Amino acid sequence: MKILALITAVVSFCCAVASAQPSQWDADAATVFTRVNLLPMDTDRIVRNQSVVVEHGKIVAIGSTVAIPAGAHIVDGHGVNFLSPGLADMHVHSDTTGDMKVYLANGVTSVLNMGEASNAFNAQLRPAINRGKIAGPHVYAGFLIDGSPQYGHFVVATPEQARAIVGLAKTNGYDFIKVYNNLSPASFEALMEEARSQHMAVIGHGVTRVGLERQLDAGQLMVAHSEEFFYTTFSHPDDQNPGGSGQMDSAPNLDEIPAAIAFVKRNHAFVTADLNTYATIARQWGKPAVLERYMHMPETRYLAPSRRLAWRDEGYSLRQGDLDGRVEFLKRFIKKMSDAKVSLIVGTDAPTIPGLVPGFSLHDDLQALEEAGLSRYQVLSAATRTAGEFIQRSVPDGEPFGTIKIGSRADLLLSEKNPLENLSTLRAPLGVMANGHWYAEPALHALLDQVASRYDSLFKP
Repeated sequence: MKILALITAVVSFCCAVASAQPSQWDADAATVFTRVNLLPMDTDRIVRNQSVVVEHGKIVAIGSTVAIPAGAHIVDGHGVNFLSPGLADMHVHSDTTGDMKVYLANGVTSVLNMGEASNAFNAQLRPAINRGKIAGPHVYAGFLIDGSPQYGHFVVATPEQARAIVGLAKTNGYDFIKVYNNLSPASFEALMEEARSQHMAVIGHGVTRVGLERQLDAGQLMVAHSEEFFYTTFSHPDDQNPGGSGQMDSAPNLDEIPAAIAFVKRNHAFVTADLNTYATIARQWGKPAVLERYMHMPETRYLAPSRRLAWRDEGYSLRQGDLDGRVEFLKRFIKKMSDAKVSLIVGTDAPTIPGLVPGFSLHDDLQALEEAGLSRYQVLSAATRTAGEFIQRSVPDGEPFGTIKIGSRADLLLSEKNPLENLSTLRAPLGVMANGHWYAEPALHALLDQVASRYDSLFKP
């Protein structure tokens, strides 16, 4: 009963639309960033000592000298600070105001919820967040469907049901259809046809009975995990090895990578470079001590108690085998995709996987991608510019974001140092602009304090 009461209290907190926000500037007044060094993210360059004018959440002027609107708020970069696009996490499973605040405090200004957010979040909280009424990033949403109840997802069993679900998802404001593992080929084909006619993009997993190559050829726009290629594209050497410990332990042959890259590029598809996500699973695979360490990370203060309970029950630490070979393969695969100019985006799957706290885990993924050999510009592009390109390709009337240019949504992150010299400077933003509001560093800390204090209070007598 105590656990039930705890979860109920968390849900009540997270679904409150009228939550208090830290002090911030009026979105109706112009904001001018002066004497900042710009990372426009259109190319690998820095433009020094610039000013950027924002009105009604859009960038309206950029230059070394700009006209400052009357009554504008000024953010001074003093000639030394750097202004870059806000970060985008294109694979999350967060649907609480607490998580939204934590994302924002980490410089994340756009997220894609990849399925099974609550109806209240999608119908009420999400619009309020996107209007700037509640602190958080701009939220996109996918409707998740599968072909069986094996994983507990919404099921469509026939082509007729697949067609019907597209209209239902669109009526309820979803931006995407996300496909899962067990869809039948007939249902997948019907889904693709109807989604095309309704102008909804299809994204998601590899469908076991279809395969990623056929899925992308049919029009699926995005692969939700880089490891999906393990399950429907690459071979598994241990499958035919009686002494092996199963396909979860086997890494494919590197010679198979070029063919996979070829069909991705042929279809101009996007792939989620979630290297840290898979590595985090691998680190705790069969290792209860690692799970325990995740449970006591400092950032778990910002994780809802209900999620902490779910982490305990996830079960990766009870598995057998070793995923290290696959992690090393993914590093090589993602690096080769990046070098081949595959459109990579960043996604974390937070907070469903133990060890992945909203916002914080995105920075860990950026670090993992750099350690895999991607340049800092390539890494930052995946978290900014390419995410914006993905939304522009897939969401009708989607606002441009991910670059600093006139007409783009003013998703902005002010940092002390140059991210192209050290990505870790993005972990401590001096301020963030999202959904028309500017949050200076003290306001970002206040958001984190609100979340941690509320969660901590649930454990006090």
